[in-house]
Amino acid sequence: MDDLLKNPTFVLFGILFAGLLLGNIKIGGLSLGSSGVLFVALVAGHFGLHVPDGISGMATALFVYCVGLSVGNRFFGSLVQAGNKLALLAIIVVSLAAAITIGLCYACGIDPGVAAGMFAGACTSTPALAAAAEAMHNSGSVNIGYGIAYPFGVVGVVLFVQILPRILKTDISQDAVTVDPHKDPKKIISRLVSITNEQLFGQAIDTHDVTDRMACRMTRIVKNDRLVPLSPGDRFEPDTKILLVGAREDIEREALMLGVLQDHNYPRNSERERTEVIALKKKFCGHTLRELRTLQKYGITISRISRLGFSFVPTPDTTIIRNDILTVVGEPANIEAFKKAVGHRSTAINATDILSLAGGIALGILLGSLKFSFGTDSSFSLGMAGGPLIVALILGHFGHVGPIVGYIPRPTRTLLMEFGLILFLAWAGVAGGAELVSTLEKSGLSIFLVGVAITFIPMLVGYFVATKLLKLNLLEALGGICGSMTSTPALGAITSKTDAHSPVVSYATAYPAALILMTVFAKIIISSLS
Repeated sequence: MDDLLKNPTFVLFGILFAGLLLGNIKIGGLSLGSSGVLFVALVAGHFGLHVPDGISGMATALFVYCVGLSVGNRFFGSLVQAGNKLALLAIIVVSLAAAITIGLCYACGIDPGVAAGMFAGACTSTPALAAAAEAMHNSGSVNIGYGIAYPFGVVGVVLFVQILPRILKTDISQDAVTVDPHKDPKKIISRLVSITNEQLFGQAIDTHDVTDRMACRMTRIVKNDRLVPLSPGDRFEPDTKILLVGAREDIEREALMLGVLQDHNYPRNSERERTEVIALKKKFCGHTLRELRTLQKYGITISRISRLGFSFVPTPDTTIIRNDILTVVGEPANIEAFKKAVGHRSTAINATDILSLAGGIALGILLGSLKFSFGTDSSFSLGMAGGPLIVALILGHFGHVGPIVGYIPRPTRTLLMEFGLILFLAWAGVAGGAELVSTLEKSGLSIFLVGVAITFIPMLVGYFVATKLLKLNLLEALGGICGSMTSTPALGAITSKTDAHSPVVSYATAYPAALILMTVFAKIIISSLS
């Protein structure tokens, strides 16, 4: 056993195993999750155990890169919207948390590294922890501050979003329909419409200009009392019944032009007549659906496209790009022919482009190493946390930069992100464990109370700003606060009690802005207190 404990690789995976076991323990419905690794690592570090050198940089880059890819397709869109209330909420909450950290830590004489770690822990931001650790040259003080402030950072946000509705005597499960503006209009559904517009009678469905103007997709037609895929030559006739796929609001609008919506259910063979196909051939990609005329040429209809993990209903002007996953409806023989035309490979749908993964992280590390000067003797760099994050956000937004594709299938991305996170937490805990006892003896209670203030005060102020000044409803405000505090567990506490979409939309809008700001403020806190 002594020999094993001197083996850094064994120690690393032992910490991961024990930490994840600890994280799976639930008390009152709450658990530490991946953060259990940090607390086991702190104990291991206190007893002088070591993990392999160099894992912190790799883990940090891997984690923040996958985080950036996961939110990149929403980040820039949320920022360019004029007067975006949720982005403003994130700015207010994070800025206030940073200001409280600087003020209280200065008054209490708390070490800059510990202060930055407290800020990251109180806001449950691992990228901020990574940025602070890098700025302090991997000093263990950052990890100690994070370890002390993090528990209330997790529990405090969860309790806040659960207790606040009770104080306000509001049942969010009952109020979801009345206060949630995002609940139904954009949801993708399929509805049957009976054609009654006489101007369409006799016209071919696949060539009529009305099809080219629609925001929905026509995929099936009723023949012999069953829904079958559309085929070339099908025409609009009196009482022809067509299946529309699209957003609820788009279907309701288009149906007014076509005829009358129907609720009758007809049998269909979705298992053989619908499948997912990945577009790989260059001669097929780069063209719009209007140009491809897939129904005429291949006898199939593309009802949905999944791009960079986001699914949407295409329009005739939608351009197919490489690695798009197409939901195809058609006869089995036509689907097989279409697969060959686009270069489909079944293994490619869930495959990860290792070349792009390595190239994207390498570009991020390169960007993070660049020094930016502000006209003074001091310089600033994005570091191992900021560089890969910025590159990933750009790739997630634009889809690719040259040959580097900004897409990793969600299961793989989640695994890599989680693995990078627990590797970093294991290193951070071991690095800080050696100084844990002495720091707690010196100022443990004051650090904990300051951490509570950093977590609680910004949330309370954020709620009043969101509801009174920004005029957000309760669900939007709670989702925005979860995003501003980068607290996924707290969002889970909300969504477990309501089917409303607005908390998730608010979280997704506020989260990216908060993520970037926390990474920047972590370094500002250190420079302000040094």
